[in-house]
Amino acid sequence: MALALIIALPFLGIFLPLLLERTGRSACAFGAGLAPLAALVLLLSKREEVFAGETEIQTLPWLPELGLNLSLRLDGLGFLFALLILGIGLLVILYARYYLSKKDPMGRFFGYFLLFMGSMLGVVLSENLLLMLMFWELTSLSSFLLIGYWSHRSDARQGARMALTITGGGGLALLAGILLIGHIVGSYELTTVLASGDLIRAHGLYPLALILVLLGVFTKSAQFPFHFWLPQAMAAPTPVSAFLHSATMVKAGVFLLARLYPALADSEWWFYLVSLTGLTTLLLGAVMALFQHDLKGLLAYSTISHLGLITLLFGLDSRLGAVAAIFHVINHATFKASLFMAAGIIDHETGTRDMRRINGMWKYMPHTAVLAMVASLAMAGVPLLNGFLSKEMFFAETLEQHLLGSFYWTIPVIATLAGAFSVAYSLRFVHDVFFNGEPIDLPKYPPHEPARYMKIPVEILVLLCLLVGMLPAYTVAPLLAAAVNGTLNGNVPEYSLAIWHGLNLPLLMSFIALGGGILIYALRKWSFSWYEGLPEVDSLQIFGQFIRSLAASARRITDTLESGSLQRYLALMLVSTLVLVIYALMPLESLRGSRPLTSIDGGTLLGMGILMVSSLLTVFFHRRRLVALMILSVAGLLVALGFARFSAPDLALTQLSVEVVTIILLILTLFFMPDRTPAESSSLRSMRDLVLASGVGVMIALLSYAVLTRPFDSIASFFLENSVSGGGGTNVVNVILVDFRGFDTLGEISVLAIAGVGIYSLLYGLHLPHPTRDYGGRLWSTDSHPMILDNLSRAILPMALLISFFIFLRGHNLPGGGFIAGLITAVALILQYVSHGVTWAQERQPLSYHGIAGSGVLIAGLTGLGSWAFGYPFLTSSFGHFHIPLIGEIELATAMLFDLGVYLAVVGATLLILSNIGHVSQDESAKEVL
Repeated sequence: MALALIIALPFLGIFLPLLLERTGRSACAFGAGLAPLAALVLLLSKREEVFAGETEIQTLPWLPELGLNLSLRLDGLGFLFALLILGIGLLVILYARYYLSKKDPMGRFFGYFLLFMGSMLGVVLSENLLLMLMFWELTSLSSFLLIGYWSHRSDARQGARMALTITGGGGLALLAGILLIGHIVGSYELTTVLASGDLIRAHGLYPLALILVLLGVFTKSAQFPFHFWLPQAMAAPTPVSAFLHSATMVKAGVFLLARLYPALADSEWWFYLVSLTGLTTLLLGAVMALFQHDLKGLLAYSTISHLGLITLLFGLDSRLGAVAAIFHVINHATFKASLFMAAGIIDHETGTRDMRRINGMWKYMPHTAVLAMVASLAMAGVPLLNGFLSKEMFFAETLEQHLLGSFYWTIPVIATLAGAFSVAYSLRFVHDVFFNGEPIDLPKYPPHEPARYMKIPVEILVLLCLLVGMLPAYTVAPLLAAAVNGTLNGNVPEYSLAIWHGLNLPLLMSFIALGGGILIYALRKWSFSWYEGLPEVDSLQIFGQFIRSLAASARRITDTLESGSLQRYLALMLVSTLVLVIYALMPLESLRGSRPLTSIDGGTLLGMGILMVSSLLTVFFHRRRLVALMILSVAGLLVALGFARFSAPDLALTQLSVEVVTIILLILTLFFMPDRTPAESSSLRSMRDLVLASGVGVMIALLSYAVLTRPFDSIASFFLENSVSGGGGTNVVNVILVDFRGFDTLGEISVLAIAGVGIYSLLYGLHLPHPTRDYGGRLWSTDSHPMILDNLSRAILPMALLISFFIFLRGHNLPGGGFIAGLITAVALILQYVSHGVTWAQERQPLSYHGIAGSGVLIAGLTGLGSWAFGYPFLTSSFGHFHIPLIGEIELATAMLFDLGVYLAVVGATLLILSNIGHVSQDESAKEVL
């Protein structure tokens, strides 16, 4: 599973820089780079197969019934993005070693960095769309941590929240879009989805699915109108900006465009939505970049513009447009990462990023100036640099489209105008920073070249800009060919990477953009005065106001609906249910169906009568808490007998066990509460409750009558037929819990364990007055632990544990199982607390109930993972018959291990709740309350 290891290595490497942080900054950076380096070597070992056009797919079944498998895919497109993530990531790690100050916790930074790197690798190497979405959301969370790394700064915190909100919202839309695609295709595997393009485009849900997917793409890649979060993310350290905004996070959106291109493209919906959004973003970002005074702000808006260019290329109705888009992804990653690093060097050495102050840097930092100027010219699309080649391909493709009918010419015109602004802001970067007089009031003066190794990453990237620009056929051609093949699913058009294509219209557009950019920059004083006359728009302030308004609206709605009255909540719920059921029953001509009712025998009638009487008495005596509880226990016992009467012994045992535990819990709680509660409801409210309860009761009776008198199909036959053959057990209920619906049970015991820990946390440190008298004023008995109960509990404990063990072992074939056995064990142990007190019991059983509950969930989870080792889906059980000496032939099932996890989780969580109630008394003597 080499692909899984490539993804896992950054995650596994998170802890190494944290451990090495105290040994030195260089050691910390070295530790951070080991895992990505190993992953890069492993990736490059796949180079020959990928360049040969092969696609490697590795699949491990996880939840195949839900369409979620651990499926990984390595083709040319995935290889390209993984190479950018790991290659530029390693350069950023080296750069960050010298950028971060001694005050910055470097280990934490690299931990976040590797978390993000692993998440991005998961996105680009996933074969399963649901798996990709999990990594997609993880990139949003990890980028939030990276952008807000300098948490002491308010702009970093606000920028991180904005990025998480926008990209997280887009992620929810993407989830809905992927679910629709899976519904249309019948699979979430990319191989199937990419081969089903015609089916998807012909489906009625295609427009909705496309819009939802594009919302995820546009928010992630900062496309208009979601572009405003990216400049605010510049509050992050420059290594973060160099990585997230050139090669990784913002490229995740365009990666998804490329990945789903064969499945979703080739329709008018795609062409107009994608191309017009990209065109708008291209021009808006280019214009805004020119007027930024912050060095990273200029680069941020230029990134937005270039992402719009790539999006526009994918939106054009041409496969060559996709080729140009992939080529520009490569070029943009190299020159933009180097520019961000150069900007970070300038900021690091001058103490500011304000281009109105950092003038004349050529004199102080000539080496950095040369590197930054080459990268800037590549961004501007100057010949003999990589940006020129992909931009010329871009201009050529804008001339071939016919999206807007007779107005098709507007796209190449706007593209040329955006190219001119690209040249203008590149010239501003070069001239204003490295020339334009002397620096003004720098925080750090005089500036100087950074440490030697800090410039090495910039040098490597700038060298790539030159080599690709001058020798594309010998450098980038194989990588581009493989990536295009992976993008277009093998349907690759002919294209050329020649530097010279003769005198043609795209070349003319390039020179018009160069000349126009020089002219725009020459007239910058007029344009800047015009821009300053525009109303100022602070996206962070507007976003903050929007969030505050949203929160205020939510608060008003919540205050209206949630008055704090439990009676009101129940009343609203019951009225809603009553209305819906009546509405559903109205079309029926008759409530009675064709199926006859089962006759009622005397025993059942007596049980029903006792159940109804106990329920009514519970309501009648509800103000006398202890009396009501005792009567309510009768209702619980009758329900258990009802289960037994109708051949559900497992449910009867479960109900009985739960009833005992619940009654103990309520009695222990009532110890701290008054015996009686005062009347709080008015006569009118009591009448309302009576009418509502009667109406709901009649409604349930009528609904039950309508259902029971009609024939219905049950899934019970499936479980009865497959219980032995599929699960190896004759107890169908237990087989369902530990095999057929094992994933549900795993979730339930996880929730139970979490609830136990949560209640323990609430009780921890809580002190309540110890009551000394009952409601009638009589003193409590001083004999907290009666001798009879003391002696009986000691004799009951081994018998109860033996019964619990018996119930557990036989649960797969006879009524019982881990849940019931766990409750019996918990009751037996709680009895020791009740009869002897907390101190006595804990001295004799010093157990960590946290550990017991946690180990139960862990064992159950590991049982599910064990099936993967044999190539089966998660939580697949196995069984067999074995001959054991002195015992004979017995059946053993792996489900018993899962059931053991259920048993431990139930015991741990139950005791975690009940045993700690005895600690809440303020009176020291009350420590023996239990």
